[in-house]
Amino acid sequence: MDTKVTLSFDKDVIDRAKTFAEEHNISLSRLTEYLYTQITSKNYKSLEDLPVSDWVEFVAEGRMEYRKSASRKDLKDEFFSSKK
Repeated sequence: MDTKVTLSFDKDVIDRAKTFAEEHNISLSRLTEYLYTQITSKNYKSLEDLPVSDWVEFVAEGRMEYRKSASRKDLKDEFFSSKK
């Protein structure tokens, strides 16, 4: 059963991910699902151990930055302030 999820990403990253998905004849949703499946399929000790980290770096064309906000409210505030 599919479930809808709302995510927020940098526009340039999404544009490149959409292009990648199109070139590989897969939807962006299924590509994202595949990446999450890879992430959750094993017990990885760090983000760098993930099998998708090279792909993420390739699509992002730059150094990965992992940010962790203090709360859901902080994420919401950050999202809405970026839309101004």
